[in-house]
Amino acid sequence: MKKYCLAAALSMACLAPAAHADTLLGLYVGVDGWQSDNSGSFADQGNMQDFDFEDETFTSYYAALEHPIPLVPNIKLKYTELELNGSALLDESFVFGDTTFTTNTQANTISDLSHIDYILYYEIFDNDLVSIDLGVNAKQFDGDIIVSGTSNGQATTETVDFSGFVPLVYGRAEVGLPLTGLSVFFEGSLLAIDDSKVQDYQAGIAWALLDNLAIDLDIKAGYRQMTLELDDIDDLYTNIDASGPFAGVQIHF
Repeated sequence: MKKYCLAAALSMACLAPAAHADTLLGLYVGVDGWQSDNSGSFADQGNMQDFDFEDETFTSYYAALEHPIPLVPNIKLKYTELELNGSALLDESFVFGDTTFTTNTQANTISDLSHIDYILYYEIFDNDLVSIDLGVNAKQFDGDIIVSGTSNGQATTETVDFSGFVPLVYGRAEVGLPLTGLSVFFEGSLLAIDDSKVQDYQAGIAWALLDNLAIDLDIKAGYRQMTLELDDIDDLYTNIDASGPFAGVQIHF
């Protein structure tokens, strides 16, 4: 998925010279590093099993293309790495895939919940001090969960693949602090339907390190929180929380 997102970002970047030349298009490209504290559980049948997930450092890449065409939404693509490593001492048998892992044994997991956000949005308000964007987001998962442990006295590994889209509402707001080069921002996507709840938001502060007619360069830092309570996404159920500080760089052509 990372390759697809980077390819899309490069394709959008090819538009940047023409965009800047006539000031009709704007291209934003950025990368974030995210130090995440992770917890949660998952299952594909029966009761969900809690795992003790390790703290991880993840990377996100994104590219957004904005234009002045009325009624046509702007587009943003974002790839988020989310590969969780964890373990659990099973206090009851855990059925995953076609395997029943034995009670009172240790199970280990590598859970790849990395995903791409396909965001379509409109600029509701935009000036030098305040900007507000609203739109929709389709979060695409295409990963797998690997569980290794003991079944019937034998070392066993089970892999379950899953894929699917989760639709969300998207919003972003940024407020500049006059004469400082600083701004505060909030960006988030949200879904709450029946037993599914997905929240993915970040808030922080940005500093305009470079701001001229050719290119803008911002450094930003803040906090990101993600909740993935997925109910039957390709037969997968999750209750995952990942949160922690992040820092990144954004370039605007």
